[in-house]
Amino acid sequence: MKIIYWSFALALFLTPVLIPTSLSAQNPFDGTWRTNLDQSKYSPKPIMFSTKGGMYDCTSCGPQIHVKADGQDQSVTGQSYDTVSVHETDPKSIEIKTKKNGKPVYEQTRTVSDDGKTLTVKTTNHRPDSDQTTTAEATLTRVGKAPAGANGTSGSWRVNKVNGSENGLTTTYKSNGDDLTMSTPTGESYTAKLDGKDYPVKGAYGWNSVSLKRINDHTIEETDKRDGTVTDVSKMTVGSDGKTMTVVDTSKLTGRISTYVASKQ
Repeated sequence: MKIIYWSFALALFLTPVLIPTSLSAQNPFDGTWRTNLDQSKYSPKPIMFSTKGGMYDCTSCGPQIHVKADGQDQSVTGQSYDTVSVHETDPKSIEIKTKKNGKPVYEQTRTVSDDGKTLTVKTTNHRPDSDQTTTAEATLTRVGKAPAGANGTSGSWRVNKVNGSENGLTTTYKSNGDDLTMSTPTGESYTAKLDGKDYPVKGAYGWNSVSLKRINDHTIEETDKRDGTVTDVSKMTVGSDGKTMTVVDTSKLTGRISTYVASKQ
């Protein structure tokens, strides 16, 4: 299940050997699911970055980022984008813009509170070959001091709360024989068999292939890749009542583990 990608990857398992089984007409994953962000639990692992002396560093990003903070596009590798620009708008806020092949991937503002203890992050995400966007706003709590002389947004932070636009909260699944199709309102989609093999993903910057494995009748393991590199492994489980899905997502790039809860619509 794909949720809002407001992430800081500027900056969401062991793989058992399973025998593929057919999806039945009563597949519990079938339907449209809405992520309940208030019920979700975000990784407690700190997010660490700083803007200081005209440089921006993100040490918790995977891979780490070290670029000039001069508002100009800087080349990066290993991310869902190939350039990033960082602009220090004032002593308590920064603006970040990312692009892929010259097209925007996301824009983000980070603003620290007057007491320096709360960070507000507002993000607009784009999709390739689409004018659709999703928006999200996150609040984070400081868990590490800002380096001396750095922008007030710098330091170590823990995610506290996330809100997002409705078009980034729903995912639809539909089974057909051995195939499972995923789609979102913003155009992300795939059709894959539950055989552990890679299948293409359309309409996304963050991932371009997926593999699925059935753990049991109510649990599927999804592995996401970008250009052959595993980005996330998610274990998706539908409850016995068929109305709730729990997704435990492990980022293989940052080591962050978060749990999301969704309700069938």
